[in-house]
Amino acid sequence: MDLTRNLGSVPHVQLPSRKPLLTKVGWSAFMVALIVVCALAPVLNLWVAEGSVFHLSDYAVRLLGKIMCYAICALAMDLIWGYTGILSLGHGLFFALGGYVMGMYLSRQSAGADELPAFMVFLAWKELPWFWALSDSFVATFILIFLVPGVVAFVFGWFAFRSRIKGVYFSIITQALTYAAMLLFFRNETGFGGNNGFTDFKRILGMPLATQEMRMALFVITGCTLLGFFLLARWLVRSKFGRVLQAVRDAETRVMFSGYSPLPYKLTIWVISAMMCGVAGALYVPQVGIINPVEMSAASSIEIAVWTAVGGRGTLVGPMVGAFAVNGAKSWLTVAAPEFWLYFLGGLFIVVTLFMPHGIVGVVRKLRSKLQGKKKAGVA
Repeated sequence: MDLTRNLGSVPHVQLPSRKPLLTKVGWSAFMVALIVVCALAPVLNLWVAEGSVFHLSDYAVRLLGKIMCYAICALAMDLIWGYTGILSLGHGLFFALGGYVMGMYLSRQSAGADELPAFMVFLAWKELPWFWALSDSFVATFILIFLVPGVVAFVFGWFAFRSRIKGVYFSIITQALTYAAMLLFFRNETGFGGNNGFTDFKRILGMPLATQEMRMALFVITGCTLLGFFLLARWLVRSKFGRVLQAVRDAETRVMFSGYSPLPYKLTIWVISAMMCGVAGALYVPQVGIINPVEMSAASSIEIAVWTAVGGRGTLVGPMVGAFAVNGAKSWLTVAAPEFWLYFLGGLFIVVTLFMPHGIVGVVRKLRSKLQGKKKAGVA
């Protein structure tokens, strides 16, 4: 028998092609966002006269930079809640840890290489605590921004996921962890500035922090980081790893019966999400100018979940939209009618839960599908 001839007659199997990371429309929108962040915003802020209607004010730059940091947190929340089914009410801890690492570096920059930070001088400290040893190095700070939230998330996630804690119990434990950390950081003797935290930052990398050019540079870096994390998240959820995460969300028991252990998948995405929040906190601090234990409060973590729900969890774009929509409304309402802001936030969450389960993005998609259906019916 001529095996070569018989094998040659076997029909060629066409493997399914891998879907692109983004559609053509998606890439177009991504490039527009990149141009706005890297080119349009700097031009409007730095080169357009302040009296012009097209001028982007320094206040707007700081506000948008802060909201982009929040959008990174919402994106991180979507990875674990929207795609893995794990609702965390403690992500404010990871945001604050990244902020504190950056705050320690900025405090050392402001005080000088051989001087103690101002709050330590006020408390009559004689030397830096051991955990401040690397705070004068930007390279070490950059590494610790990822490492500190990542290690805390890994240790907590390892014990929580191995114990198969899930659902509302997991949410309550994450909130308790954040609250315990907040109480710890409030104490002056811990070396983190007590209830005042760190503030009065003057320099970063030896350059003045309060200049218009530096504020715009931080804005651009934050915007590029947000877009980069969006591509990373998109790649993760469209990979085999992401499909397993979604299977864990929908039917974890079936995943186990299929031969997959959910532990490494849940732990990996949990750590990635925590590190994303840590980066967001590190970018937040030099733009806002302060970091204190309030960022670890339960309300801060709950707000991250609200942004994700309002925008539309499980969509990646939705949580970012939710962060901009909710915080834009907050910045306006807290000035126009500050006494109504919390009522508005609570009512918004109720409306979304009852009438918009898929958030703003879900409503837009439903309207678009209806319009397309009408167009097809008209053509028919």
